[in-house]
This record gives sequence, C-alpha cells and structure tokens, in this order.
Amino acid sequence: MSFAPDNALVWGEIPVLDLERGMAFYSAVFGYDLKSEDAGPNPVAYLPYTQPGVSGHLYPGKPAAPGTGPTMHLAVPDTLEAAADRCWKAGGTVKSEPIAIPFGRFQYVEDPDGNSIGLFEPTKD
Repeated sequence: MSFAPDNALVWGEIPVLDLERGMAFYSAVFGYDLKSEDAGPNPVAYLPYTQPGVSGHLYPGKPAAPGTGPTMHLAVPDTLEAAADRCWKAGGTVKSEPIAIPFGRFQYVEDPDGNSIGLFEPTKD
C-alpha cells in the first residue's frame, strides 16, 4: 500500500520548560501573536495557520536533550539572516549556516530549551 496525503505532517508539538518564555521566543523570532489557551490537560499556545493547513503548538513539557529530538521547520516572515539574528537576540542558538534546497533555504537553530528548529525561507517566485 502506498499512502500519499496532502501533508504527511498533520500536527507538531514543541515542549518548552516555561510556556511564557517559549511564547516570547517564538513571537520574537517569527512575529507570531501567541496566546496561552486551556485546551486540554495543560495550557498550550497554538502556532498560527490558515485552514486548511498544518500547524502545532507549544506546551509545558520536557524537551529532548539538545541534538536528539525531531526538528520542526517553520516559515520565516522575511529572510533567514533576519530570523537567525532575532533567534540569537531572543536567547536561541544558531546551529548552522543557511542550506539551499530546490524550493528555498533553511537554517538549523535551537530555541532556549534546546528544541531543534529549522528556519525556512521559500524561494521567491
């Protein structure tokens, strides 16, 4: 059987030790307007998206050890260079130089809790 959905990833969860600090970091780097919501067993902050679409949320939890967990790639509002600078200023760590791929560029960073995040800048038409 071969399964090819529109989006293989349907939801992502990013664990952060302090939800307010995590919200401040992701807002600073990506320009998100995040709000804490009680949507289940614990508060979460939903990452913005337009339906239909793929997104995720931040939640209070224990991140994997740096360099061992999955990587979420998130679109940047401008350039990789600008987003990497905001990441560094907001307490994150830039882990690589920009990497070109056929449909854009990405760069590995870690948030203040050590979560691996890919900054993604699509190719401009």
